[in-house]
Amino acid sequence: MATPPSRAGTKGVPRARREEQILAAATEEFGSRGYAAASLPAVAARVGVTKTLLHQYFGAKQDLYLACLAPVGDRLVAVVRAAVAEGAAAAPSAGAPSAAGPSVATEAAAAAVAGPSAATAAGTPLLVLRAIFTALEGRREAWFLVYETALPPDSEAARRAAEYRAAVNRLAADGTAGLLAAAGHEDPLDADALNHVWQGLVATLVRWWIKHPDQSPDAMARRCARLFAVAAALAPTAAQGDVPGNPLGDRAD
Repeated sequence: MATPPSRAGTKGVPRARREEQILAAATEEFGSRGYAAASLPAVAARVGVTKTLLHQYFGAKQDLYLACLAPVGDRLVAVVRAAVAEGAAAAPSAGAPSAAGPSVATEAAAAAVAGPSAATAAGTPLLVLRAIFTALEGRREAWFLVYETALPPDSEAARRAAEYRAAVNRLAADGTAGLLAAAGHEDPLDADALNHVWQGLVATLVRWWIKHPDQSPDAMARRCARLFAVAAALAPTAAQGDVPGNPLGDRAD
């Protein structure tokens, strides 16, 4: 006689659907509270199952974290890589319509107040930001899973998180170096400094976005386009080095 399937904690929900629910709840718990403070009983309570069922489906806490991390990290790396490639392909034709959408392209064009090079340089960063916002929509706290610092150091979750960060860092380094090279600047220290500034900016914008849940990915992309245009207008000659009118010119390095 066939053994009837266990109904403990499932309440008739198909396993695949229940796993999706658990991963969604766990992603929010890990992302909002951090690995150390995250509670498996809290995750179970959100879904309406038992902690035992969590272990049956995903194993230990580290394993559940890894199950949440992998799809987020894979998607972030993929969308950033695609946005960088799209920006590089579109760079020769700055006047072409942007794949980021008409509204974003129109506001990005406002960077022309600082000259054509500023308008072109704004394209790839905006594509990257819009891709990140879109990838995280509906699970914004998932951003913190990739940048969690309290994971057990020898765990598979810590190793995978480090790999995702390294991949994003490499893309950022290549992208910022490319922007500088396109503007005629080859100083590796400039590239390193800009890379650090860019990564800090992205993290800050994502944190701000999480605190403003009413802001859609498209709204955030348009906001970033406006901010970039204003920043370019505030210092139109800063990228030229020692030029007349630049308050940073004629400096001793």
